Parts: sequence; structure tokens; C-alpha cells
Amino acid sequence: MEFQSLHEVLRTLYDEMMPLCAQMAGVARGIAGLGALFYVAYRVWQALSRAEPIDVYPLLRPFAVGLCVMFFPIIVLGTINSVLSPVVSGTHQILEGQTLDLHKLQMQKDQLEKEALLRNHETAFLASNEEFDKKLDELGWSPSDIATMAGMYVERASYNFEKQIRDWFRELLEIMFQAAALVIDTIRTFFLIVLSILGPVAFAISVWDGFHSTLTQWISRYVSVYLWLPVADLFSSMLAKIQVLMVQNDIDQLSDPNFIPDGSNTTYIIFMLIGIVGYFTIPTVTGWVIQSGGGGNFSRNINQSARKAGSIAGAGAGAAAGNAAGIIKGELMDKR
Repeated sequence: MEFQSLHEVLRTLYDEMMPLCAQMAGVARGIAGLGALFYVAYRVWQALSRAEPIDVYPLLRPFAVGLCVMFFPIIVLGTINSVLSPVVSGTHQILEGQTLDLHKLQMQKDQLEKEALLRNHETAFLASNEEFDKKLDELGWSPSDIATMAGMYVERASYNFEKQIRDWFRELLEIMFQAAALVIDTIRTFFLIVLSILGPVAFAISVWDGFHSTLTQWISRYVSVYLWLPVADLFSSMLAKIQVLMVQNDIDQLSDPNFIPDGSNTTYIIFMLIGIVGYFTIPTVTGWVIQSGGGGNFSRNINQSARKAGSIAGAGAGAAAGNAAGIIKGELMDKR
């Protein structure tokens, strides 16, 4: 099974697990209903005890949250997924375009490397069986020819062994690179399923006083985890673009008839290792993209700013009053 098929399995798993969040809606409705009762009763009693008019608008919050809990898969998950799905599709198309260009250029590079080896009479027998047999036919059976023949067999065997080792290590790194992407996608799917199934409960708890930030924190975490896949696609696109530029540089060098390739893929291996390590920084990067401080922090900052402004204004008014009193007192002394 290819890695792309495994990613499709994870998407199917997410769609199959979504109906489970409807089963949590019953428990969440009870929690939200009890929280709404205390929420409304506390504010109505507070307004009546102070002989103040009842502000109806803040009392609508628990009812709006309760509506989201009742129709959670449609109103909440459906809305968020509909907004973020184009982002996932767009980044995936970017990745497919870069990967397609890389495959074409890699095939062109392999062909040019073979042609470059064939151009050199000393290395042609390493890349072609025909050239190897032709060179053997040119040799005789003298001791020097037999030594040369043995050296050719040893050199060809060494070349093939080194090539197999490089290809094996390259395939291993590519598998590890794909496995790292699959690990990120699997953890992402698990987090999304947990957040989706327990989402109605989180919304219901946010009705209670002191837990209002639960709502914004849930949305922030869900969006952040959902963006793991687009960020991973962008990271893969960046690495694919780097590899495209490297392959284009190699193609330009191989176009020179005097250039002889060394067959090493050191730079490619280094970037593959960077990619494997870089995949596990994706959760941190998405945490920078989506953050939520909650309405409490916002209100607290506004109140602090208002107090500072009031203090500054009070100090300014006091100083102005003192200056005015001094001026009036000086004028009275002059008149006397």
C-alpha cells in the first residue's frame, strides 16, 4: 500500500468517526442547560438586587452556545471544515506541481549521467554491458591483459556495489521522509477526532462562569491542528523546490561534454535528513499561526488602559487646578 493510500485511509477514518460526536450531544445538552440556568439566574438576580434594568443581550450567550451543541456537526464542524478545506486543497495542489516537476527533472538527470559516463572511454564499461563486453573482446590472454581484465571486473563490481548502497540509503531516507509525514497526519487525525467527539462537551462547559475561555481555546486548538496538513504540504513543497533547483544545477553541469559526474548524492541526503527533522516542527509552526488569548485578557487590557488614562488625566487636571489657583492668588496679592 502506498503512502498516499494511507493518507486517504486517515481521511476516511475522520469522516467515519464524525457521527460519534452526535452521541456526546445528549450529555453536553444537560451540562449546557444546567449552566445556562445558573448563568441567567445569577445575572437576573444581580440586576434585581441593584434595582437595575435587565440587559437581555448578554443572556443570549448560553442559548447560542446551546444551539451550537445541538447541531454541533453541522454548525460548528461543518462551518470550520468548509472554511479550511480550500486551504488544504490549495497547498496540496502546490505540492503535486512541485513533485511532478521533480520527477521529470530526475529522469532527465539520470539519463544525462548515463550519457556522461558513456562519453568517457575509461568509465563507459561501468554504465553499459555492451561497452564492457566490447572492451573485454579487445583484450588478449597475455598476463597483462588478464590483470587488466581482473581489474575491470573488480572495478565494475565495486561501482555496482557503491551504486546499490547509495540507492538503498536514498530509498531508506525517502521512506523515512514519507513515514514522518504519515506520523504527523496520523497524530493530526487522532487530535481532530478527539476534539470533534468531545467538542460538544467543551462548548457546554464554556457556558459556566469561569470557563468562558474554553470555547475560544477549543476553536483555536482545532484550527491549529487542522492546519498541520497544509503546513506539512508547504514544507514538502519547499523541499521539493530546493531539490528541483539542485537537479537543474546538475543538469546544467551534465550538459557540459567535459563534465564527469562523481555519482554522489551527499547534498540530496542532507536535505532529506533536514526534511525528516523539520516535519516534527510543524505543530510548533501552526501554534504560531493560530493563537487565542480569550476575551478575558482583552477586557483586562482595556480596563488597565482605562485606569492608566484616568490616572494620567486626573494628575493633569490636578496640576492644572493647582496652577490656576496659584495664578489667582498672585493676582489678589498684586491688587492688595
